[in-house]
Amino acid sequence: MSTWKRDFGSGLIVLAPLLVLLLVIRWVYRYVVSVPLIDALLPAAIPEPLEPFSRLVIAVAVLATLVLAVGYLMRTTIGRLAEAKMDDTINRIPALRVVYNASKLAVETAISGTDDLQNPVYLETWPGIRMTAFRTGKKTRDGKIVLFMPTAPNITTGFVIEVEPERIEDTGETVEEGLTRILSAGFAESAQQIPVEEERPPAGDADGTGSPGGVDRPGGAPGASSTEGSGTHVSDGSTTDRSGS
Repeated sequence: MSTWKRDFGSGLIVLAPLLVLLLVIRWVYRYVVSVPLIDALLPAAIPEPLEPFSRLVIAVAVLATLVLAVGYLMRTTIGRLAEAKMDDTINRIPALRVVYNASKLAVETAISGTDDLQNPVYLETWPGIRMTAFRTGKKTRDGKIVLFMPTAPNITTGFVIEVEPERIEDTGETVEEGLTRILSAGFAESAQQIPVEEERPPAGDADGTGSPGGVDRPGGAPGASSTEGSGTHVSDGSTTDRSGS
């Protein structure tokens, strides 16, 4: 890969997530400040230049209060029963349950972080082919290690597998490095990976020397040969025998 392509790709990897993040923040901000409930809670004494900022503060305060109230409710038996009933109802709807479960898993992963996942490991699924999985810190009753093998680039899906301890190999990476490699579909730079350089022809082949048709000798042309001690001299297609005449 040429230098400018590599530089362009590196810059795109850095800037693209930032642009997506800014777009998401902009969309959330516009949505939050346009909530009709904020108009009723907005004091009339606030100056007009500070009104957008005040609407944002009020919206964040209302959202935080609602989240804390629901979180406190989930600590009670009524809250857990209500959550179970809601999950059961939504899971009966074919299309909606996919979006609901994916978003719920994404939020749980974002809040819990990577604390539940332990160091990544290699697992040889087929001879000569290995895949990245993560320890879950759990074992089965028969002593097998429970691993989670996410798919790339969507790490919210994957496989829960149980393998023998001797079949896994530590990668030497942190959880963040392993997840970054999977999220980037293997394109992200990692200490465990090196770029594959294109093979170049040997210097002799590039110069056109070293042809297989002859042997280069000092002071002689390529392909020329002589025989000493045999009494035979080759010149202009004729042969003269000087050994026995």
